[in-house]
Amino acid sequence: MAARGGQARPPRMSGLFQDDPTEEAPPPPPSGAGLFGDGPPPGPEPVHATPYRVLARKYRPARFDDLIGQEAMVRILRNAFATGRVAHAFMLTGVRGVGKTTTARIIARALNCTGPDGNGGPTADPCGVCPNCVAILADRHPDVTEMDAASRTGVDDVRELIEATRFRPLQARTKVFVVDEVHMLSRNAFNALLKTLEEPPPHVKFVFATTEIRKVPVTVLSRCQRFDLRRVAISELSAHFARIAAAEQVTIAPAALDLIARAADGSVRDGLSLLDQAIAQSGGEPVGADAVSDMLGLSDRGDVFDLLDAAMTGRPAAALAITDRAHERGADLGVLLQDLLELVHTVTRLKSIPALADSPDLPEAERTRGAEFAAKLSVPVLGRAWQMLLKGVMEVETAPDRRAAAEMVLIRLCHVADLPTPGDLVRRLSAAPAPGSAAPPSAPAPSGGGARAVANGPPVAMAEPAPAGPRLSSFRDVAALVAERREAMLHGHLVHSVHLVRFAPPVIELRPQPEAPRDLAPRLAKLLLEATGARWTIALSAAQGEPTLAEQGNAADAARRASAADHPLVRAILTAFPGARIEAVADASADAYGLPAEAEPDIPAFAPIHAELADDDAPPDDDDLELDE
Repeated sequence: MAARGGQARPPRMSGLFQDDPTEEAPPPPPSGAGLFGDGPPPGPEPVHATPYRVLARKYRPARFDDLIGQEAMVRILRNAFATGRVAHAFMLTGVRGVGKTTTARIIARALNCTGPDGNGGPTADPCGVCPNCVAILADRHPDVTEMDAASRTGVDDVRELIEATRFRPLQARTKVFVVDEVHMLSRNAFNALLKTLEEPPPHVKFVFATTEIRKVPVTVLSRCQRFDLRRVAISELSAHFARIAAAEQVTIAPAALDLIARAADGSVRDGLSLLDQAIAQSGGEPVGADAVSDMLGLSDRGDVFDLLDAAMTGRPAAALAITDRAHERGADLGVLLQDLLELVHTVTRLKSIPALADSPDLPEAERTRGAEFAAKLSVPVLGRAWQMLLKGVMEVETAPDRRAAAEMVLIRLCHVADLPTPGDLVRRLSAAPAPGSAAPPSAPAPSGGGARAVANGPPVAMAEPAPAGPRLSSFRDVAALVAERREAMLHGHLVHSVHLVRFAPPVIELRPQPEAPRDLAPRLAKLLLEATGARWTIALSAAQGEPTLAEQGNAADAARRASAADHPLVRAILTAFPGARIEAVADASADAYGLPAEAEPDIPAFAPIHAELADDDAPPDDDDLELDE
């Protein structure tokens, strides 16, 4: 057969990829529509799975009314939009997952909503259907800028933001700049933002969000309207999660919702993430409390109550049996101790405030069994258990074997269950006299030989003359007077930096230490003149003088501690409680400087100034004794 152009087609040759040169290749199947007809019917369209949206995104609030637990902020913002008093900058602070960024987006929509008809103005109830609302909900509005300060912390990033404020909005009414984690900005970045933040253009609003409000400079805080978003209560979280579970057509036990709400620790986002995980774990089956407890790595709540019962009644075998079962289920015994610590705190609150037993914020187990524990256990016993568990939790975190450390803590807790509290021990030791000690001698009755009886008529009370000024009988009185006059710096130097050499009113001789101010003497003299009306001479000396008042007070406190440590009752307490120590010794007779009260002369207040002390040993004269017949 001749080919086009009169040339013969070259013969077919067997090559490397063709074994049989005589076999004709089959014609290819039709691959589509031809020139004069339709091809075979098209096959089914490929199925693309719709990406799953987690509950935290699917149920993100779109209106102020959807925010839970933030009633105060919602009320203020609603009133601000209603009266047209919307601030130019907002500072939203709170723990993670309480709605800071969500609130910022709602504010952006409220500022730019135009309503379904396109003629609306700023409103606290954005329509959600206008182009601005739709674009902001989809995170693609050109006039709403979100900046993550955790990754863009430099001054250049802030300058770029400031430069964008100079241009008017492209399609919205107001440009909104949302800066998340604003506390991560550098000091220079904050300084660059100050001027624009104080006097922004009229078409610009700032919304800042942070979890560390203390790291934000006060110069920035003073230019913003601050809202503290609080943690959401457990009862509100449980109700919110129940509504979402119903919307998702998922059956979940109320006890499981309480566990998730408690683990969320006031964060809506954290709770929704845990709810998402619990639903996925159930595989379409109803979600129970046991499954959630296993998912969270928690022990059963009933086991925590049983463990507290065993520990408070001194039953280590029962306590260790509970830990064995928890360990077999895969529970972390360190977390078990933390649950026990939380339960002790709850029982102590119920003990202090019995009305909490009717609070809806407490789960049913805490309201019933917790109230029973509160009725049986005393506050000192609960306080001792709290201290031991608090120390035990820290021991578990540093121990090489967490299980062994947790069990040792529980054994110690069971061991002290039958020991008296310090207060009970003091009362017991006080009731029984120490061995070998005799009862204190009773005060002798006054002898008749030295008595002076006056029976003719009632005694006449002598009125004491009013003092002309403050009584300054010692240097301590002078220091106390300075404290009463609210001269804190001068009083501090008189106590810590001055040695008394001589006190002979109206002359005071002092040796100041090098850190004392140079004008101490004239300041003290001026204050004494104003207080007493008399001139005082404050002389400076190089003599050694007495120790400072602070040194004297420390020495007196050390003496009191030593005396208390030698007391038989205290020695018994220290022996009964190894490791106990004396923290402080209170002396009601000591003054503000810890020194014993100065002795007063034993002169009756009604005696004349020239009277001499009576000799009680001398027998009375007949003329001095007047008796009624």
